[in-house]
Amino acid sequence: MEEQLKTPWASFMGETPMHIEYDRCSMYEAVAKTAAQYPDLTALTFLGKKIPYATMKKNIDRCASALSAIGVRENDRVTIAMPNCPQAVYVFYAVNRVGAIGNMIHPLSAEKEIEFYLNTSGSTVAVTLDQFYEKFAAAMKNTRVKTLVIASVKDELSPVKKIGYALTQGKKIPAIPKSDTSVILWHDFCGRASKDHPVHPLRKAEDPAVILYSGGTTGTTKGIVLTNLNFGALGEQVVAANPFFKPGHKMLAAMPLFHGFGLGICIHTMLAHGGHCVLIPRFTAASYAKDLVRYRCNLIAGVPTLYEALLRLPSMKGADLSCLKGVYCGGDSLTVELKKKFDKFLREHNASVEIREGYGTTETVTACCLTPMTKAKEGSIGIPFPDTYIKIVRPDTDEELPYGEEGEILLAGPTVMKEYMNHPEETAKTLRKHQDGMTWVYTGDLGYMDEDGFIYFKGRAKRMIVSSGYNIYPAQLENILDANEKIQMSCIIGVPDPYRMQKVKAFVQLAPGVPATEETKQELMEYCRKRIARYSLPYDIEFRSELPKTLVGKVAYRILEEEESLRFKETGGGS
Repeated sequence: MEEQLKTPWASFMGETPMHIEYDRCSMYEAVAKTAAQYPDLTALTFLGKKIPYATMKKNIDRCASALSAIGVRENDRVTIAMPNCPQAVYVFYAVNRVGAIGNMIHPLSAEKEIEFYLNTSGSTVAVTLDQFYEKFAAAMKNTRVKTLVIASVKDELSPVKKIGYALTQGKKIPAIPKSDTSVILWHDFCGRASKDHPVHPLRKAEDPAVILYSGGTTGTTKGIVLTNLNFGALGEQVVAANPFFKPGHKMLAAMPLFHGFGLGICIHTMLAHGGHCVLIPRFTAASYAKDLVRYRCNLIAGVPTLYEALLRLPSMKGADLSCLKGVYCGGDSLTVELKKKFDKFLREHNASVEIREGYGTTETVTACCLTPMTKAKEGSIGIPFPDTYIKIVRPDTDEELPYGEEGEILLAGPTVMKEYMNHPEETAKTLRKHQDGMTWVYTGDLGYMDEDGFIYFKGRAKRMIVSSGYNIYPAQLENILDANEKIQMSCIIGVPDPYRMQKVKAFVQLAPGVPATEETKQELMEYCRKRIARYSLPYDIEFRSELPKTLVGKVAYRILEEEESLRFKETGGGS
């Protein structure tokens, strides 16, 4: 098997090593080494402001000393809820330097979700932006968090842009109450750094470094514990699979830091190898396109909906994309038609590359499979990275299937997670050791492998909605809805959407006596907004006198999916 799965990189990539010797250091140490080697290269660009590696490292070190000063110690959890901005990068690597663990969450999470993440991780400190203060202040009341570090976008802007920000977006952000003694503003926080708080942790490659969140195989939100080695190995594999890469190449970093794709590839892989991250704090297709052209980025990574949007943007007409050396797609299936359209778009805009599809799971940080530069197969998600193994088995068994036969996709290699935090049973179900001595991730995804080692993704065995690249777990949302006293039963499904691929819809059977009125619907929507992240919110709630059932009495969600799919076709994609 080892020869079978690693040969493709030798065939298609030329110089790519078949085995990589990984630097067994912490994530901070990897970036510090790069900063020592390339101090004057630009590490980050944020809204026009360039930050060299030497300056970035200085800010990380100052932040680490400040964390030490407020009492953060080895193995403490620090929740980071930030968009892609310099402070997020500084505090992430500073947390790693003091030996703590970064608990990465979506800054748009609802109040109750934030409370869940803080309690699940056991965080003692949280870091976020001023615009999210009110949610965090409310969520913290029932948690162990005693310190809330508040940063602001304006802290990293040039003097001229600070004025513009204060007059526009800044005006919409309420002032932080001075009476809240749990809050430390970013400037004051950094001011606590001193020689009295030195930082000398000795972290190993296998030590936990990051917690990311996923629904796992059951749809219940769980923290995925990832190590320094997981991220370090991913970076080495990505560079090995892209031998053209060199220090100074620019990555348009729009994928968020709380996502394995954004943190693992757009940030850490770049910063551990001398790359230049162009940070996009608030994503829109228009801003993405503008920065792509303005900064002449060499590398872009995104989900299918991003590429679909770029095709339709008038601002891309006549744009010169000859700067592109790598265009990557993940997070959801790239249709054959969209790939053809976008490859044509790239050719028409002077790019010499094609879009390369990848595949992965948060349980392996992110991508672990990628289409080679020199050969693509229609419908394939590529071949495994060096040192990564994929095999296809009869679902939920260790019985390996022959080439071409569909089964469950299993993954193994140095990027495999440590565990699901506080979920030993789920960990044991997902991570299984086989007779080959390797620990395999049971992904719950279905696919097959051809004789050349190319993998073909065919669908998800677990119930999940993918909307604009976000994984949304219906069971989790149903639990929230069913807790409302006005609801007897609910069912969440993903319905087709021409832009997001899928959007979330709720079907509700109301409790006896509750009227199926617009007023009830709006009350339930408000209930959802307080408990569900914006990207997971149902766009609509449809009342049913009774939900369809299976023969064993479960809600027949597939019937509802078929109804919505038929409605989508009949309306030509309209609502």
